[in-house]
Amino acid sequence: MGILNVTPDSFSDGGRHQVPDAALRQAEAMLTDGAALIDIGGESTRPGASPVSLQEEQDRVLPVLERLVADLGAAVSVDTSAPEVMREAARLGAVMINDVRSLRRPGALEAAAESRLDICLMHMVGEPDTMQQQPHYDVPIERAVIDFLQARLEACREAGIDDERLVIDPGFGFAKTLAHNLRLMNRLECLQELKRPMLVGTSRKGMIGRVVERDVSERIPGGLALTTLAIRAGARIIRTHDVAPTVDVVRMTRAVVQEGREQ
Repeated sequence: MGILNVTPDSFSDGGRHQVPDAALRQAEAMLTDGAALIDIGGESTRPGASPVSLQEEQDRVLPVLERLVADLGAAVSVDTSAPEVMREAARLGAVMINDVRSLRRPGALEAAAESRLDICLMHMVGEPDTMQQQPHYDVPIERAVIDFLQARLEACREAGIDDERLVIDPGFGFAKTLAHNLRLMNRLECLQELKRPMLVGTSRKGMIGRVVERDVSERIPGGLALTTLAIRAGARIIRTHDVAPTVDVVRMTRAVVQEGREQ
C-alpha cells in the first residue's frame, strides 16, 4: 500500500502532492514500483495534527481519487474518518476505507456498512492532536490493542458488515510510547487471534527515529527492518512511503517464511 498524502502538513511528505497532477505522477510511480493499493489521505493524523474541515478534506481527496481510478485504474484506499467522504469515495470507485478512528465518528459505521467497501480498523485512543500526551494502558499494550479491535470488529458485525470486508491495524505511533511500539512489534503475532488480515504502517515513523537517531528522510532502512518483522508476524498489507524497496523486502521475507511452512 503506497501512501499518497494530499495534505500540507503530513510529517513526511506534506505539501508535495497537493496538486492533482503531482499526486497522479506520484501514484503512477508507486504503481510502477509494485504497489497494489494507493492510500490517499486529506487530513494529517501525525501526532499533534489539527483537524480540517469536511469541505477541505473533500476538496483535497475527491478530485485526486477520481483521477486515480479513471486515469490509472488504480485500486484506491481512502484514509478518512468522515462518513460523507466515505460515501463519495465509494461512488467514485475506491476499494477500501482506512479509518484511524475505527468508524467511531457519528455516522461512520453506517456509511461504511452502506459502502460495501473493505474497511481497515486501527487502534488509537484519543485524537491525533492529543494522543501522544502520556499514553497509558492498564494492561499490556498487545492486550489493549486486541481488546479494542475485537470490540470494533463486533460493532461492524452488528452493523451488518461481513468479516471478509474487515482488516485490522495495530496503530503503531498512535497513542503509544516508544516502549509500547517496540513491545507491540515484538508480540505482533498475538493479533492473529482476531483472525483478520493485518495492515501494518511504520514507514518513516518517530519510533524509528528515536531508535536509530535519524531524520525522517533517513529512516528507510529502519522501516524495512520493521517490515520484515511484521511480515514474519503475519502482516498481509504494508503501508509505506517507499514502495520499491518495501516490495523487495516483502517478497524476500515471504519467500523465506513460505519455505519454512513447506518443510
